[in-house]
Amino acid sequence: MPELPEMDNYRIQLSNYVLDLPITNIVINREKSVNLEPDAFIDSLLGRQIIFIERRGKHLLFHLDNGRRLVLHLMLGGLLYLGSSDDRPDRNTQIEVSFGNGLVLYFIGLRLGYLHLRTAKEAEEQLSDLGPELLDRRMNEEKFITIFRKRRGSLKTALVNQEIVAGIGNCYADEISFAAGLRPSAKLQNLTEDDLSRLYQATRDVLIHATDAGGYMELPLTKDDQLTGGFNELCQVYDREGEKCNRCGDEIVKTEISGKKAFYSPGCQHER
Repeated sequence: MPELPEMDNYRIQLSNYVLDLPITNIVINREKSVNLEPDAFIDSLLGRQIIFIERRGKHLLFHLDNGRRLVLHLMLGGLLYLGSSDDRPDRNTQIEVSFGNGLVLYFIGLRLGYLHLRTAKEAEEQLSDLGPELLDRRMNEEKFITIFRKRRGSLKTALVNQEIVAGIGNCYADEISFAAGLRPSAKLQNLTEDDLSRLYQATRDVLIHATDAGGYMELPLTKDDQLTGGFNELCQVYDREGEKCNRCGDEIVKTEISGKKAFYSPGCQHER
């Protein structure tokens, strides 16, 4: 599932291509991917322009010139591709949005994902249960420690809980735990102040580094995109079961925590 770095990568790149252009055509191949009747959804968007793209957690919000929002959540397996009609991806698309410059934004793999048209108030209400943004300027070490100090249970379970903090999923929960030297199964109530301080710094470092590297998505956003997916080869533990740890040389193991797979290096990540 795309996480904070992947969605921020999409936000940054799309902002260079689709802002302030009229929406000229919309194709809906899966009615359940939108929240209105297809004709009503299309009529509401034709001629509109996207003036700003915002990320909130794992969501993108496309701000329209009439004050409304398109709220996108790709969920598991969702991808975006931006190309011409002659450059369409060789995959099933659920939604296609065409712009005045001839580009088409293809929404791929929206089996569970969605693109909803909302008023500004509705969009705010829809996302009101999300926790704070970890890279927001208002998030500092003191606030971060306060959030996690009052939690119990495993580190991974807390990191992926969108009501605690927004934007982290399986991959970056494991990468953050590795960077902090803690196992994903570490109990929050047993973490020291030093542990939480390291966790705060690890969270910022991993998310910023992963965003700068383009995240771990498999499909480039455009045919000329050389950035998307650049973090794949930089993952230290995620999806590397049986490989040698780059830090301690121990073998990376895979386990399960609260029904979610987790990867860690037993030689240099500590249980608490």
